[in-house]
Amino acid sequence: MLNHSFTRAEQAVFRRLSTPEKIQKFLDELGYNKERHGETCRSPRRVLRDRVAQCMEGALFGAAALRIIGFPPLLLDLEAVRDDDHVLAIFRVRGCWGAVAKSNYSGLRYREPVYRTLRELAMSYFEHYYNPAREKTLRNYSRPVNLQRFDPICWMTAEEDLWAIPEYLTTIAHRPLIPSALIPQLGRVDQRLYHAGRFGSVE
Repeated sequence: MLNHSFTRAEQAVFRRLSTPEKIQKFLDELGYNKERHGETCRSPRRVLRDRVAQCMEGALFGAAALRIIGFPPLLLDLEAVRDDDHVLAIFRVRGCWGAVAKSNYSGLRYREPVYRTLRELAMSYFEHYYNPAREKTLRNYSRPVNLQRFDPICWMTAEEDLWAIPEYLTTIAHRPLIPSALIPQLGRVDQRLYHAGRFGSVE
């Protein structure tokens, strides 16, 4: 499915990303986009060219690469409090969900396709999702969004920032991940997990 106006050189990169694991490795090797949150929303083409990405850009790239190897281009939005949301490119193998993702936190990236439901997949990020105050901040998760709906704006190759996609993610329904009554009882992340999650992060 290399017919989305990618150049031959771009197609050659995508051909090497033949499994979700290889896609994640490619994302891990990209530089982390240090521009302030909300300043860019690059297409997969621009990520290839610039060799940097943040969470949203990494999810878009992951969805494009998954699409090229035969998966539908699906995003899942994780919604947080006192923290940034996180976006995953998700895929399904034999009925189980997995994810590829770009993050400045090491625990918020790849998940093997072993989760029977999207809630299970989202919950796997809970203990690793925290802010600099060490608060556990993940609260809700969205339904899957198929990026085919954005094909008219050429989301895989656009030169313009793709603000329509993150804006759309803020409008869709999200499901609560944990009972609200338990939120006041949540403890802080301990120092070991905090520093492990920040290992290799870009400040």
